[in-house]
Amino acid sequence: MCHVIVTCRSMLWTLLSIVVAFAELIAFMSADWLVGKAKLGSSHNRDNGTGESLEPYRPTLGIYERCTRIQHVPYSRRDTQCGPYAENFSEIASGFWQATAIFLALGILILCAVAFVSVFTMCVQSIMKKSIFNVCGLLQGIAGLFLILGLILYPAGWGCQKAISYCGSYASAYKLGDCSLGWAFYTAIGGTVLTFICAVFSAQAEIATSSDKVQEEIEEGKSLICLL
Repeated sequence: MCHVIVTCRSMLWTLLSIVVAFAELIAFMSADWLVGKAKLGSSHNRDNGTGESLEPYRPTLGIYERCTRIQHVPYSRRDTQCGPYAENFSEIASGFWQATAIFLALGILILCAVAFVSVFTMCVQSIMKKSIFNVCGLLQGIAGLFLILGLILYPAGWGCQKAISYCGSYASAYKLGDCSLGWAFYTAIGGTVLTFICAVFSAQAEIATSSDKVQEEIEEGKSLICLL
Protein backbone atom coordinates (compact mmCIF):
# COMPACT_ATOMS: atom_id res chain seq x y z
CA MET A 1 0.00 0.00 0.00
CA CYS A 2 1.30 3.42 -0.98
CA HIS A 3 1.48 5.92 1.85
CA VAL A 4 1.59 9.61 0.95
CA ILE A 5 3.71 11.23 3.66
CA VAL A 6 4.07 15.00 3.79
CA THR A 7 6.01 16.73 6.56
CA CYS A 8 7.21 20.28 6.93
CA ARG A 9 10.88 19.27 6.69
CA SER A 10 10.44 16.95 3.71
CA MET A 11 8.43 19.55 1.81
CA LEU A 12 11.01 22.24 2.55
CA TRP A 13 13.79 19.95 1.33
CA THR A 14 11.88 19.24 -1.88
CA LEU A 15 11.29 22.94 -2.57
CA LEU A 16 14.92 23.83 -1.86
CA SER A 17 16.11 21.04 -4.15
CA ILE A 18 14.00 22.39 -7.01
CA VAL A 19 15.06 26.00 -6.39
CA VAL A 20 18.77 25.07 -6.29
CA ALA A 21 18.56 23.13 -9.56
CA PHE A 22 16.84 26.00 -11.37
CA ALA A 23 19.19 28.63 -9.90
CA GLU A 24 22.29 26.77 -11.06
CA LEU A 25 20.80 26.10 -14.49
CA ILE A 26 19.84 29.75 -15.04
CA ALA A 27 23.28 30.94 -13.86
CA PHE A 28 25.06 28.50 -16.17
CA MET A 29 23.07 29.66 -19.20
CA SER A 30 23.45 33.37 -18.42
CA ALA A 31 25.94 35.76 -20.05
CA ASP A 32 26.29 37.82 -16.84
CA TRP A 33 29.34 36.13 -15.32
CA LEU A 34 31.69 38.99 -16.20
CA VAL A 35 30.64 42.61 -16.68
CA GLY A 36 33.13 44.27 -19.02
CA LYS A 37 34.65 47.73 -18.85
CA ALA A 38 32.44 50.61 -19.96
CA LYS A 39 32.38 51.36 -23.67
CA LEU A 40 30.78 54.11 -25.71
CA GLY A 41 28.06 53.16 -28.11
CA SER A 42 26.06 55.32 -30.49
CA SER A 43 22.44 55.97 -29.60
CA HIS A 44 20.07 57.83 -31.90
CA ASN A 45 18.60 60.99 -30.43
CA ARG A 46 14.83 60.97 -30.04
CA ASP A 47 14.42 64.47 -31.45
CA ASN A 48 16.61 64.65 -34.53
CA GLY A 49 17.58 60.98 -35.13
CA THR A 50 21.17 62.01 -35.81
CA GLY A 51 22.80 59.47 -33.52
CA GLU A 52 25.20 62.11 -32.21
CA SER A 53 24.68 61.31 -28.52
CA LEU A 54 26.86 58.68 -26.92
CA GLU A 55 25.81 56.39 -24.10
CA PRO A 56 28.27 54.23 -22.14
CA TYR A 57 27.38 50.58 -21.78
CA ARG A 58 29.02 47.52 -20.25
CA PRO A 59 29.06 44.29 -22.28
CA THR A 60 28.76 41.01 -20.42
CA LEU A 61 30.49 37.68 -20.93
CA GLY A 62 29.49 34.25 -19.72
CA ILE A 63 31.09 30.83 -20.03
CA TYR A 64 29.82 30.46 -23.59
CA GLU A 65 27.40 33.41 -23.93
CA ARG A 66 27.92 37.13 -24.42
CA CYS A 67 25.84 40.30 -24.60
CA THR A 68 27.04 43.32 -26.54
CA ARG A 69 25.56 46.43 -28.11
CA ILE A 70 24.92 46.59 -31.84
CA GLN A 71 26.22 49.81 -33.36
CA HIS A 72 24.22 52.11 -35.64
CA VAL A 73 20.73 50.81 -35.08
CA PRO A 74 17.57 52.92 -34.87
CA TYR A 75 16.80 54.19 -31.36
CA SER A 76 13.43 52.45 -31.30
CA ARG A 77 14.93 49.02 -31.91
CA ARG A 78 16.58 46.74 -29.43
CA ASP A 79 20.29 47.57 -29.60
CA THR A 80 21.70 44.83 -27.35
CA GLN A 81 22.31 41.36 -28.72
CA CYS A 82 22.83 38.28 -26.54
CA GLY A 83 23.77 34.84 -27.70
CA PRO A 84 26.49 32.19 -27.71
CA TYR A 85 29.89 33.30 -28.98
CA ALA A 86 30.95 29.63 -29.26
CA GLU A 87 29.17 27.48 -31.82
CA ASN A 88 30.57 24.30 -30.29
CA PHE A 89 32.36 23.15 -27.16
CA SER A 90 35.85 23.51 -28.62
CA GLU A 91 35.25 27.21 -29.33
CA ILE A 92 34.74 28.11 -25.66
CA ALA A 93 37.33 30.80 -24.97
CA SER A 94 39.51 28.97 -22.43
CA GLY A 95 40.42 25.42 -21.53
CA PHE A 96 39.64 26.32 -17.93
CA TRP A 97 36.17 27.49 -18.97
CA GLN A 98 35.68 24.24 -20.87
CA ALA A 99 36.48 22.35 -17.68
CA THR A 100 34.16 24.71 -15.77
CA ALA A 101 31.37 23.96 -18.24
CA ILE A 102 31.88 20.20 -17.80
CA PHE A 103 31.88 20.28 -13.99
CA LEU A 104 28.94 22.67 -13.78
CA ALA A 105 26.97 20.63 -16.32
CA LEU A 106 27.59 17.43 -14.34
CA GLY A 107 26.55 19.11 -11.09
CA ILE A 108 23.44 20.62 -12.62
CA LEU A 109 22.47 17.31 -14.24
CA ILE A 110 22.63 15.60 -10.85
CA LEU A 111 20.70 18.42 -9.17
CA CYS A 112 17.96 18.29 -11.81
CA ALA A 113 17.67 14.51 -11.39
CA VAL A 114 17.40 14.90 -7.60
CA ALA A 115 14.84 17.69 -7.99
CA PHE A 116 12.75 15.40 -10.21
CA VAL A 117 13.00 12.49 -7.79
CA SER A 118 12.27 14.70 -4.76
CA VAL A 119 8.74 15.31 -6.04
CA PHE A 120 7.99 11.59 -5.66
CA THR A 121 9.41 11.25 -2.14
CA MET A 122 5.90 11.85 -0.79
CA CYS A 123 4.94 8.40 -2.09
CA VAL A 124 8.28 6.57 -2.22
CA GLN A 125 10.58 6.80 0.79
CA SER A 126 13.07 4.03 -0.01
CA ILE A 127 14.96 2.51 -2.94
CA MET A 128 16.23 -1.07 -2.54
CA LYS A 129 15.77 -0.74 1.23
CA LYS A 130 17.80 2.47 1.31
CA SER A 131 16.29 5.81 2.28
CA ILE A 132 15.64 7.88 -0.83
CA PHE A 133 16.40 11.01 1.18
CA ASN A 134 19.86 9.75 2.13
CA VAL A 135 20.59 8.70 -1.45
CA CYS A 136 19.49 12.08 -2.78
CA GLY A 137 21.46 13.87 -0.07
CA LEU A 138 24.60 11.97 -1.10
CA LEU A 139 24.02 12.88 -4.75
CA GLN A 140 23.56 16.54 -3.79
CA GLY A 141 26.86 16.45 -1.91
CA ILE A 142 28.59 15.02 -5.01
CA ALA A 143 26.92 17.68 -7.18
CA GLY A 144 28.16 20.36 -4.78
CA LEU A 145 31.74 19.10 -5.20
CA PHE A 146 31.41 19.31 -8.99
CA LEU A 147 30.08 22.86 -8.69
CA ILE A 148 32.95 23.90 -6.42
CA LEU A 149 35.51 22.52 -8.88
CA GLY A 150 33.85 24.45 -11.71
CA LEU A 151 33.78 27.70 -9.75
CA ILE A 152 37.43 27.33 -8.70
CA LEU A 153 38.56 26.74 -12.28
CA TYR A 154 36.48 29.55 -13.77
CA PRO A 155 38.67 32.50 -12.59
CA ALA A 156 41.76 30.74 -14.00
CA GLY A 157 40.36 31.48 -17.46
CA TRP A 158 40.24 35.25 -16.99
CA GLY A 159 43.57 35.54 -18.82
CA CYS A 160 42.19 34.21 -22.12
CA GLN A 161 41.99 36.53 -25.12
CA LYS A 162 38.21 36.72 -24.99
CA ALA A 163 38.23 37.90 -21.38
CA ILE A 164 41.05 40.38 -22.09
CA SER A 165 38.98 41.94 -24.89
CA TYR A 166 36.23 42.59 -22.34
CA CYS A 167 38.32 43.33 -19.23
CA GLY A 168 41.40 45.06 -20.60
CA SER A 169 45.06 44.09 -20.83
CA TYR A 170 45.46 43.86 -17.05
CA ALA A 171 43.13 40.87 -16.87
CA SER A 172 44.82 37.56 -16.09
CA ALA A 173 44.15 34.36 -14.17
CA TYR A 174 42.27 35.24 -10.97
CA LYS A 175 42.60 38.98 -11.79
CA LEU A 176 39.52 40.74 -13.18
CA GLY A 177 41.22 43.77 -14.69
CA ASP A 178 38.54 46.31 -15.61
CA CYS A 179 35.71 43.80 -15.28
CA SER A 180 33.44 43.07 -12.35
CA LEU A 181 31.60 39.90 -11.42
CA GLY A 182 28.00 39.64 -12.60
CA TRP A 183 24.94 38.27 -10.85
CA ALA A 184 25.26 34.85 -12.51
CA PHE A 185 28.57 34.13 -10.74
CA TYR A 186 27.11 35.08 -7.36
CA THR A 187 23.99 33.03 -8.10
CA ALA A 188 26.17 30.01 -8.87
CA ILE A 189 28.02 30.47 -5.57
CA GLY A 190 24.76 30.88 -3.64
CA GLY A 191 23.33 27.80 -5.35
CA THR A 192 26.42 25.80 -4.40
CA VAL A 193 26.05 26.77 -0.75
CA LEU A 194 22.37 25.83 -0.84
CA THR A 195 23.28 22.52 -2.46
CA PHE A 196 25.27 21.49 0.61
CA ILE A 197 22.50 22.79 2.87
CA CYS A 198 20.06 20.55 0.97
CA ALA A 199 22.43 17.60 1.33
CA VAL A 200 22.53 18.08 5.10
CA PHE A 201 18.81 18.83 5.37
CA SER A 202 17.92 15.62 3.53
CA ALA A 203 18.78 13.74 6.74
CA GLN A 204 16.23 15.84 8.61
CA ALA A 205 13.63 15.08 5.93
CA GLU A 206 14.33 11.35 6.35
CA ILE A 207 13.96 11.60 10.13
CA ALA A 208 10.68 13.47 9.77
CA THR A 209 9.13 10.90 7.43
CA SER A 210 10.17 7.94 9.62
CA SER A 211 9.23 9.46 12.97
CA ASP A 212 7.08 7.72 15.57
CA LYS A 213 4.11 9.94 14.72
CA VAL A 214 4.26 8.83 11.09
CA GLN A 215 4.46 5.18 12.12
CA GLU A 216 1.43 5.62 14.38
CA GLU A 217 -0.53 7.10 11.48
CA ILE A 218 0.46 4.16 9.26
CA GLU A 219 -0.59 1.64 11.91
CA GLU A 220 -3.97 3.35 12.09
CA GLY A 221 -4.43 2.55 8.39
CA LYS A 222 -4.14 6.06 7.02
CA SER A 223 -2.84 6.41 3.47
CA LEU A 224 -2.48 10.22 3.55
CA ILE A 225 -0.27 11.42 6.35
CA CYS A 226 0.33 15.14 6.75
CA LEU A 227 2.44 16.39 9.65
CA LEU A 228 3.23 20.08 9.49
